[in-house]
Amino acid sequence: MSYGYDEDTVVDEFSSMAIHSNGPDGGGAKLYVPPHLRNRGTSNDLADSVNDFSQFSRPSRGTGGDNFRGRPFRGSYSNRGSKVGNERQQSDSRWSSFNVNTQSRGGHSTLGSNVPRRSWNAPTEDWTQQLPRNERTEQELFKKASAGINFNQYDNIPVNATGPNFNDSASTISSFTELSLHKIVRDNVELANYERPTPVQKHAIPIIASGRDLMACAQTGSGKTAAFLIPILNNMIKQGPGDSICATINSNRRKQFPVALILAPTRELASQIFDDARKFSYRSLIRPCVLYGGADMRTQLMELSEGCNLLVATPGRLSDVLERGRVGLDHCRYLVLDEADRMLDMGFEPQIRRIVEQDAFPPSGERQTLMFSATFPNEIQILAKDFLSNYIFLTVGRVGSTSENITQTILWVEENAKRDTLIDLLAHSEAGTLTLVFVETRRGANALENYLYSQKFQVASIHGDRTQEDRELALSCFRSGRTPVLVATAVAARGLDIPNVKHVINYDLPSDIEEYVHRIGRTGRVGNLGLATSFFNDKNRNLARGLVELLEEANQDIPPWLKAITGDVRPTSFQRPRNNRR
Repeated sequence: MSYGYDEDTVVDEFSSMAIHSNGPDGGGAKLYVPPHLRNRGTSNDLADSVNDFSQFSRPSRGTGGDNFRGRPFRGSYSNRGSKVGNERQQSDSRWSSFNVNTQSRGGHSTLGSNVPRRSWNAPTEDWTQQLPRNERTEQELFKKASAGINFNQYDNIPVNATGPNFNDSASTISSFTELSLHKIVRDNVELANYERPTPVQKHAIPIIASGRDLMACAQTGSGKTAAFLIPILNNMIKQGPGDSICATINSNRRKQFPVALILAPTRELASQIFDDARKFSYRSLIRPCVLYGGADMRTQLMELSEGCNLLVATPGRLSDVLERGRVGLDHCRYLVLDEADRMLDMGFEPQIRRIVEQDAFPPSGERQTLMFSATFPNEIQILAKDFLSNYIFLTVGRVGSTSENITQTILWVEENAKRDTLIDLLAHSEAGTLTLVFVETRRGANALENYLYSQKFQVASIHGDRTQEDRELALSCFRSGRTPVLVATAVAARGLDIPNVKHVINYDLPSDIEEYVHRIGRTGRVGNLGLATSFFNDKNRNLARGLVELLEEANQDIPPWLKAITGDVRPTSFQRPRNNRR
């Protein structure tokens, strides 16, 4: 398939441009440059900056420069990029202006500003002690405080909780003030602008606070991270470290013994849970740490050696660290499996079982175990039976459903028309709209990023081949609005908590309906409104019936041609939209 521009052409054309940003950092901000286009060798015969952006000089290729009329900026993105310079200089300057170390999650370099280094002079600590305020840390942790939650929509979501010796009506809160929170946690909840609990929080927080095991099925974006972190940290502060610090001292500080362990499927989700743990443990002596693959092991172990009371980890990296003897789970009182269905989909069940079923780990009944999952297949039911004891089963909305807050649109788009349709969608978006575009392959992500970049869109991409620094830089630029378009593979489909994503586009639909639910759940989070657009063609016929069922349940419009497919009636050419440009 021809993409119109080869990579060398893109580099040559953009090496002669100088672009100023209208992003939130002001006019002097540098462009985000895709990793594979950075530091590429280009001609030194570069044109000066020009005022007319529709025409600029192409660098000499040995036969003298010729005039090249660039493509005009499209739609509301016309001011997104701007003046122009050497691509190598632009890349280096842009890259050096962003301190990746301050964003690193592998061994969070800013963690020390949240929690002081442990002195290790005493075998225990008073975790009820509230530390002094740190304005810089406070600004860092709470600058993205939650706001604008659409509770009118949330109040209509059905919630059901069942279990042995459980009275649901007596175990529900309507306000955070009803909880017996320690002052440390209560202050942090207020700093985070949490005023009303979401449905999963209304039910899950009291259950967890009471010490019961929990299996919760909730729509993505329901506020479940806070639902387990708030009661766990509150109980940890009240109960103290127990024998965990003494065990670390006895190991010569070589091995850390966390009191709480949270397992997550991806490094992105682990990073986000870690950030929230730092937020809710602010001004306490509890020290969160994070472990995941793709980051430097040595740096993570150095951070770990400074103390770890709450550990967030992916199963693979935790298994490696356990084998090195750097973490012990003997004193772990809380176990959380977040997005358990995703971990099983990714093949982590053997590692999870090795971690949880090892002799040192307190058995079911002696620890509190919490499982969160968007779906509830047989494999999850078996895992819950093996890991949980006398547990409560909580469902928020229909298991595996989508939110009515998300307006879903299904367009018939042939493969060769996808790029033009995407360009039209982006061009007609409001300025600054954060748009997440999903593709199926890493190669497809690079190709689409190249194409959008050549069309003057500020775009970034993340996928499994990106380095951790590149992934974090791309996510940071997307969150800030500097690059309002993010192309992603399924690695970003689960767990990413990016506020204000207004539009999710399935450029390539996934192979199963569950993945579709998780993808579009990146918008319409915590009750806010969102838009999801999916490109459908003959390759996706297996999804038709599932899509129709989801659309009907969420009261969405269903295209007649999609209904025809579910009735095993193959759409004729006149039934298919010839192109679905807007």
